[in-house]
Amino acid sequence: MPETRVAAQELEAFAAAIFEKVGLSPEDAATEAHVLVWANLRGIDSHGVLRIPQYVASVERGGMNPHAHIRIERETPAVLLIEADHAFGPVVTTLAMRCAIAKAAQVGVGWAVIRNTTHQGAMGYYALMAAEEGMAGLAIVCNPPNMAPTGAKAAGVHNSPIAIAVPAKQHGALVLDMATSVAAFGKIQLAIDKGIPIPAGWALDQDGNPTTDPRQARILLPAGGYKGYGLALMFECLTSLFAGNPLLEPILLHTGTVRPGTQNSVVAAVNIAAFGDVEAYREHIDRLIEGIKALPKAEGVEEILVPGEPERRVLAERQAQGIPLPEGTVRNLREVASRLGVPLPPALA
Repeated sequence: MPETRVAAQELEAFAAAIFEKVGLSPEDAATEAHVLVWANLRGIDSHGVLRIPQYVASVERGGMNPHAHIRIERETPAVLLIEADHAFGPVVTTLAMRCAIAKAAQVGVGWAVIRNTTHQGAMGYYALMAAEEGMAGLAIVCNPPNMAPTGAKAAGVHNSPIAIAVPAKQHGALVLDMATSVAAFGKIQLAIDKGIPIPAGWALDQDGNPTTDPRQARILLPAGGYKGYGLALMFECLTSLFAGNPLLEPILLHTGTVRPGTQNSVVAAVNIAAFGDVEAYREHIDRLIEGIKALPKAEGVEEILVPGEPERRVLAERQAQGIPLPEGTVRNLREVASRLGVPLPPALA
Protein backbone atom coordinates (compact mmCIF):
# COMPACT_ATOMS: atom_id res chain seq x y z
CA MET A 1 0.00 0.00 0.00
CA PRO A 2 1.29 3.52 -0.77
CA GLU A 3 2.56 5.75 2.03
CA THR A 4 2.80 9.52 2.36
CA ARG A 5 5.74 11.19 4.11
CA VAL A 6 4.98 14.14 6.39
CA ALA A 7 7.52 16.30 8.25
CA ALA A 8 7.26 15.76 12.01
CA GLN A 9 6.92 19.47 12.78
CA GLU A 10 4.01 19.85 10.34
CA LEU A 11 2.30 16.71 11.63
CA GLU A 12 2.65 17.85 15.24
CA ALA A 13 1.21 21.30 14.47
CA PHE A 14 -1.71 19.67 12.64
CA ALA A 15 -2.40 17.30 15.54
CA ALA A 16 -2.28 20.17 18.03
CA ALA A 17 -4.79 22.13 15.93
CA ILE A 18 -7.17 19.15 15.93
CA PHE A 19 -6.95 18.82 19.71
CA GLU A 20 -7.52 22.53 20.25
CA LYS A 21 -10.58 22.26 18.01
CA VAL A 22 -12.11 19.61 20.27
CA GLY A 23 -11.54 21.72 23.39
CA LEU A 24 -8.03 21.25 24.75
CA SER A 25 -6.10 24.33 25.82
CA PRO A 26 -3.19 25.26 23.51
CA GLU A 27 -0.71 23.94 26.10
CA ASP A 28 -2.50 20.62 26.56
CA ALA A 29 -3.07 20.23 22.82
CA ALA A 30 0.66 20.70 22.24
CA THR A 31 1.46 18.06 24.85
CA GLU A 32 -0.97 15.56 23.33
CA ALA A 33 0.34 16.16 19.80
CA HIS A 34 3.97 15.93 20.91
CA VAL A 35 3.53 12.53 22.58
CA LEU A 36 1.76 11.06 19.53
CA VAL A 37 4.35 12.33 17.03
CA TRP A 38 7.15 11.23 19.40
CA ALA A 39 5.84 7.70 18.88
CA ASN A 40 5.61 8.07 15.10
CA LEU A 41 9.17 9.38 14.93
CA ARG A 42 10.38 6.21 16.61
CA GLY A 43 8.39 3.82 14.44
CA ILE A 44 5.74 3.16 17.10
CA ASP A 45 3.03 4.03 14.58
CA SER A 46 0.43 2.01 16.49
CA HIS A 47 0.51 4.76 19.15
CA GLY A 48 0.93 7.75 16.88
CA VAL A 49 -1.38 10.00 14.89
CA LEU A 50 -3.53 7.12 13.65
CA ARG A 51 -5.15 7.51 17.09
CA ILE A 52 -6.42 11.03 16.34
CA PRO A 53 -9.82 10.02 14.85
CA GLN A 54 -10.33 7.62 17.76
CA TYR A 55 -9.62 10.39 20.27
CA VAL A 56 -11.94 12.84 18.53
CA ALA A 57 -14.71 10.25 18.51
CA SER A 58 -14.09 9.59 22.21
CA VAL A 59 -14.50 13.29 23.03
CA GLU A 60 -17.73 13.38 21.05
CA ARG A 61 -19.05 10.32 22.91
CA GLY A 62 -18.18 11.81 26.29
CA GLY A 63 -15.20 9.54 26.94
CA MET A 64 -12.09 11.73 26.84
CA ASN A 65 -12.59 15.00 28.71
CA PRO A 66 -10.80 18.03 27.21
CA HIS A 67 -11.84 20.15 30.20
CA ALA A 68 -10.82 17.70 32.92
CA HIS A 69 -10.37 18.84 36.51
CA ILE A 70 -7.11 17.05 37.34
CA ARG A 71 -6.43 17.00 41.06
CA ILE A 72 -4.14 15.37 43.63
CA GLU A 73 -6.32 13.52 46.14
CA ARG A 74 -3.70 11.96 48.39
CA GLU A 75 -0.02 12.71 48.85
CA THR A 76 2.97 11.81 51.01
CA PRO A 77 6.64 12.69 50.47
CA ALA A 78 7.02 9.66 48.17
CA VAL A 79 3.60 8.88 46.68
CA LEU A 80 0.52 10.57 45.28
CA LEU A 81 -2.90 9.64 43.95
CA ILE A 82 -4.15 11.73 41.04
CA GLU A 83 -7.78 11.87 39.91
CA ALA A 84 -7.60 12.54 36.18
CA ASP A 85 -11.31 13.13 35.51
CA HIS A 86 -10.89 11.30 32.18
CA ALA A 87 -8.28 13.76 30.96
CA PHE A 88 -6.35 13.09 27.78
CA GLY A 89 -3.72 10.56 28.85
CA PRO A 90 -0.50 12.37 27.92
CA VAL A 91 -1.69 15.56 29.62
CA VAL A 92 -2.13 13.98 33.05
CA THR A 93 0.66 11.41 32.72
CA THR A 94 3.40 13.93 31.95
CA LEU A 95 2.21 15.88 34.99
CA ALA A 96 2.29 12.73 37.12
CA MET A 97 5.80 11.79 36.05
CA ARG A 98 7.08 15.31 36.71
CA CYS A 99 5.66 15.00 40.23
CA ALA A 100 7.23 11.56 40.65
CA ILE A 101 10.63 12.86 39.51
CA ALA A 102 10.42 15.78 41.93
CA LYS A 103 9.62 13.42 44.81
CA ALA A 104 12.42 11.06 43.83
CA ALA A 105 14.87 13.96 43.89
CA GLN A 106 13.83 14.67 47.49
CA VAL A 107 13.26 11.25 49.06
CA GLY A 108 14.71 8.76 46.56
CA VAL A 109 11.51 7.48 44.97
CA GLY A 110 8.31 8.93 43.53
CA TRP A 111 5.27 6.73 42.88
CA ALA A 112 2.19 8.24 41.26
CA VAL A 113 -1.09 6.37 40.79
CA ILE A 114 -3.43 7.90 38.21
CA ARG A 115 -7.16 7.13 38.40
CA ASN A 116 -9.59 7.65 35.53
CA THR A 117 -7.19 8.67 32.80
CA THR A 118 -7.64 7.80 29.11
CA HIS A 119 -5.32 6.46 26.40
CA GLN A 120 -1.78 7.52 27.26
CA GLY A 121 0.07 6.82 24.02
CA ALA A 122 3.46 5.08 24.10
CA MET A 123 4.31 4.41 27.76
CA GLY A 124 8.03 4.51 27.01
CA TYR A 125 7.74 8.29 26.72
CA TYR A 126 7.06 8.63 30.44
CA ALA A 127 9.68 6.15 31.61
CA LEU A 128 12.22 7.99 29.47
CA MET A 129 11.32 11.28 31.17
CA ALA A 130 12.87 9.86 34.36
CA ALA A 131 15.89 8.42 32.55
CA GLU A 132 16.61 11.83 31.05
CA GLU A 133 16.89 13.13 34.65
CA GLY A 134 19.40 10.43 35.58
CA MET A 135 16.76 8.25 37.22
CA ALA A 136 15.11 4.92 36.53
CA GLY A 137 11.58 5.26 35.19
CA LEU A 138 8.59 2.91 35.27
CA ALA A 139 5.13 3.22 33.70
CA ILE A 140 2.22 0.74 33.75
CA VAL A 141 -1.36 1.09 32.53
CA CYS A 142 -4.58 -0.95 32.84
CA ASN A 143 -7.93 -0.87 31.02
CA PRO A 144 -11.09 -2.99 31.04
CA PRO A 145 -10.63 -6.54 29.67
CA ASN A 146 -9.45 -6.95 26.08
CA MET A 147 -7.15 -10.01 26.35
CA ALA A 148 -7.91 -13.67 26.97
CA PRO A 149 -6.28 -15.29 30.00
CA THR A 150 -4.42 -18.46 29.14
CA GLY A 151 -7.01 -21.19 28.56
CA ALA A 152 -9.91 -18.79 28.02
CA LYS A 153 -11.56 -17.72 24.76
CA ALA A 154 -13.06 -14.53 26.19
CA ALA A 155 -11.41 -11.33 27.44
CA GLY A 156 -10.63 -11.36 31.16
CA VAL A 157 -7.60 -9.10 31.59
CA HIS A 158 -6.18 -6.08 29.80
CA ASN A 159 -3.04 -6.27 27.68
CA SER A 160 -1.48 -3.91 30.20
CA PRO A 161 1.75 -2.34 28.88
CA ILE A 162 4.85 -1.73 30.98
CA ALA A 163 7.76 0.57 30.20
CA ILE A 164 11.09 0.73 32.05
CA ALA A 165 13.93 3.11 31.21
CA VAL A 166 17.40 3.61 32.69
CA PRO A 167 20.12 6.07 31.64
CA ALA A 168 23.40 5.18 29.96
CA LYS A 169 26.46 7.39 29.35
CA GLN A 170 27.82 6.97 25.81
CA HIS A 171 24.92 4.85 24.59
CA GLY A 172 21.29 5.86 24.50
CA ALA A 173 19.07 4.97 27.44
CA LEU A 174 17.79 1.43 27.71
CA VAL A 175 14.03 1.64 27.14
CA LEU A 176 11.76 -1.40 27.30
CA ASP A 177 8.16 -0.66 26.24
CA MET A 178 5.97 -3.70 25.79
CA ALA A 179 2.38 -4.82 26.03
CA THR A 180 1.56 -8.03 27.85
CA SER A 181 -0.18 -9.20 24.65
CA VAL A 182 1.62 -10.57 21.62
CA ALA A 183 0.73 -7.30 19.87
CA ALA A 184 -1.14 -4.16 20.91
CA PHE A 185 -4.54 -3.27 19.43
CA GLY A 186 -2.86 -0.27 17.81
CA LYS A 187 -0.87 -2.69 15.64
CA ILE A 188 -4.13 -4.29 14.56
CA GLN A 189 -5.49 -0.84 13.64
CA LEU A 190 -2.27 -0.20 11.73
CA ALA A 191 -2.79 -3.45 9.80
CA ILE A 192 -6.29 -2.25 8.89
CA ASP A 193 -4.86 1.07 7.69
CA LYS A 194 -2.25 -0.78 5.63
CA GLY A 195 -4.75 -3.30 4.27
CA ILE A 196 -2.74 -6.33 5.41
CA PRO A 197 -3.55 -9.42 7.54
CA ILE A 198 -2.23 -9.85 11.06
CA PRO A 199 -0.03 -12.84 11.99
CA ALA A 200 -1.59 -15.96 13.44
CA GLY A 201 -1.46 -15.97 17.22
CA TRP A 202 -2.18 -12.28 17.71
CA ALA A 203 -5.93 -12.27 18.29
CA LEU A 204 -9.29 -14.01 18.46
CA ASP A 205 -12.58 -12.95 16.88
CA GLN A 206 -15.70 -12.11 18.89
CA ASP A 207 -16.55 -15.81 19.22
CA GLY A 208 -13.13 -16.71 20.56
CA ASN A 209 -11.81 -18.21 17.33
CA PRO A 210 -8.28 -17.45 16.02
CA THR A 211 -8.21 -14.89 13.21
CA THR A 212 -5.71 -13.21 10.91
CA ASP A 213 -8.26 -10.64 9.70
CA PRO A 214 -7.57 -7.41 11.60
CA ARG A 215 -11.15 -6.27 11.07
CA GLN A 216 -12.42 -9.36 12.89
CA ALA A 217 -9.93 -9.18 15.77
CA ARG A 218 -11.67 -8.50 19.08
CA ILE A 219 -9.67 -10.30 21.77
CA LEU A 220 -5.91 -10.14 22.13
CA LEU A 221 -3.71 -13.08 23.12
CA PRO A 222 -1.06 -12.84 25.87
CA ALA A 223 2.66 -12.78 25.17
CA GLY A 224 4.33 -15.90 26.46
CA GLY A 225 1.03 -17.51 27.38
CA TYR A 226 0.52 -17.55 31.14
CA LYS A 227 3.47 -15.15 31.64
CA GLY A 228 1.83 -12.26 29.83
CA TYR A 229 -1.52 -13.13 31.39
CA GLY A 230 -0.02 -13.26 34.88
CA LEU A 231 1.73 -9.91 34.49
CA ALA A 232 -1.46 -8.30 33.22
CA LEU A 233 -3.43 -9.58 36.20
CA MET A 234 -0.84 -8.30 38.68
CA PHE A 235 -0.67 -4.91 36.97
CA GLU A 236 -4.39 -4.46 37.67
CA CYS A 237 -3.55 -5.04 41.33
CA LEU A 238 -0.82 -2.36 41.26
CA THR A 239 -2.84 0.27 39.41
CA SER A 240 -6.63 0.06 39.49
CA LEU A 241 -6.90 -1.54 42.93
CA PHE A 242 -4.41 0.91 44.43
CA ALA A 243 -6.64 3.65 43.04
CA GLY A 244 -9.82 2.03 44.42
CA ASN A 245 -11.15 1.93 40.86
CA PRO A 246 -11.28 -1.71 39.63
CA LEU A 247 -11.61 -2.14 35.88
CA LEU A 248 -11.64 -5.94 35.52
CA GLU A 249 -13.86 -6.97 38.44
CA PRO A 250 -17.08 -5.15 37.36
CA ILE A 251 -16.89 -6.72 33.91
CA LEU A 252 -15.91 -10.23 35.04
CA LEU A 253 -18.54 -10.44 37.80
CA HIS A 254 -21.20 -8.39 35.97
CA THR A 255 -21.48 -6.06 38.96
CA GLY A 256 -21.21 -2.77 37.12
CA THR A 257 -20.08 -0.92 34.04
CA VAL A 258 -16.94 1.03 33.22
CA ARG A 259 -16.95 4.30 31.28
CA PRO A 260 -15.48 3.54 27.82
CA GLY A 261 -11.82 4.42 27.48
CA THR A 262 -11.16 4.53 31.23
CA GLN A 263 -7.61 3.69 32.31
CA ASN A 264 -5.70 3.57 35.59
CA SER A 265 -1.96 3.89 35.66
CA VAL A 266 1.23 4.02 37.69
CA VAL A 267 4.31 6.06 36.87
CA ALA A 268 7.35 5.96 39.10
CA ALA A 269 10.83 7.43 39.29
CA VAL A 270 13.73 6.03 41.31
CA ASN A 271 16.68 8.31 42.09
CA ILE A 272 19.80 6.32 41.30
CA ALA A 273 21.84 8.81 43.33
CA ALA A 274 20.09 7.55 46.46
CA PHE A 275 21.94 4.25 46.04
CA GLY A 276 25.32 5.34 44.71
CA ASP A 277 27.20 7.26 42.05
CA VAL A 278 25.04 8.03 39.00
CA GLU A 279 27.99 8.32 36.61
CA ALA A 280 29.28 4.92 37.68
CA TYR A 281 25.79 3.51 37.09
CA ARG A 282 25.70 5.01 33.60
CA GLU A 283 29.10 3.48 32.83
CA HIS A 284 27.89 0.07 34.01
CA ILE A 285 24.89 0.37 31.67
CA ASP A 286 27.27 1.20 28.81
CA ARG A 287 29.39 -1.87 29.55
CA LEU A 288 26.28 -4.03 29.90
CA ILE A 289 25.09 -2.89 26.47
CA GLU A 290 28.50 -3.50 24.93
CA GLY A 291 28.69 -6.96 26.50
CA ILE A 292 25.27 -7.92 25.13
CA LYS A 293 26.12 -6.67 21.65
CA ALA A 294 29.44 -8.58 21.66
CA LEU A 295 27.78 -11.97 22.22
CA PRO A 296 28.13 -14.60 19.47
CA LYS A 297 25.38 -14.08 16.91
CA ALA A 298 22.90 -16.68 15.77
CA GLU A 299 23.03 -17.71 12.13
CA GLY A 300 21.66 -15.00 9.86
CA VAL A 301 21.80 -12.29 12.55
CA GLU A 302 23.92 -9.26 11.68
CA GLU A 303 23.64 -7.39 14.98
CA ILE A 304 22.26 -7.87 18.48
CA LEU A 305 20.12 -4.91 19.51
CA VAL A 306 19.15 -3.72 22.98
CA PRO A 307 15.79 -2.24 24.08
CA GLY A 308 15.32 1.26 22.70
CA GLU A 309 17.93 0.92 19.98
CA PRO A 310 15.62 0.08 17.03
CA GLU A 311 13.46 3.11 17.85
CA ARG A 312 16.46 5.47 17.97
CA ARG A 313 17.53 4.31 14.52
CA VAL A 314 14.07 4.90 13.11
CA LEU A 315 14.11 8.34 14.77
CA ALA A 316 17.20 9.42 12.83
CA GLU A 317 15.71 8.31 9.52
CA ARG A 318 12.29 9.87 10.10
CA GLN A 319 13.70 13.17 11.35
CA ALA A 320 15.50 13.44 8.02
CA GLN A 321 12.91 11.90 5.66
CA GLY A 322 9.59 12.57 7.37
CA ILE A 323 7.04 10.23 8.94
CA PRO A 324 5.45 7.67 6.57
CA LEU A 325 1.69 7.36 6.96
CA PRO A 326 -0.21 4.51 5.28
CA GLU A 327 -3.13 5.23 2.98
CA GLY A 328 -5.75 4.29 5.57
CA THR A 329 -4.30 6.64 8.18
CA VAL A 330 -4.12 9.48 5.66
CA ARG A 331 -7.72 8.90 4.63
CA ASN A 332 -8.89 8.95 8.25
CA LEU A 333 -6.93 12.12 9.05
CA ARG A 334 -8.32 13.89 5.98
CA GLU A 335 -11.84 12.97 7.03
CA VAL A 336 -11.52 14.28 10.59
CA ALA A 337 -9.73 17.43 9.40
CA SER A 338 -12.50 18.16 6.90
CA ARG A 339 -15.22 17.61 9.49
CA LEU A 340 -13.54 19.89 12.04
CA GLY A 341 -12.39 22.51 9.53
CA VAL A 342 -8.67 22.12 10.32
CA PRO A 343 -6.19 22.69 7.46
CA LEU A 344 -4.14 19.65 6.49
CA PRO A 345 -0.35 19.62 6.28
CA PRO A 346 0.68 20.26 2.65
CA ALA A 347 1.78 16.63 2.17
CA LEU A 348 -1.69 15.39 3.10
CA ALA A 349 -3.76 18.01 1.27
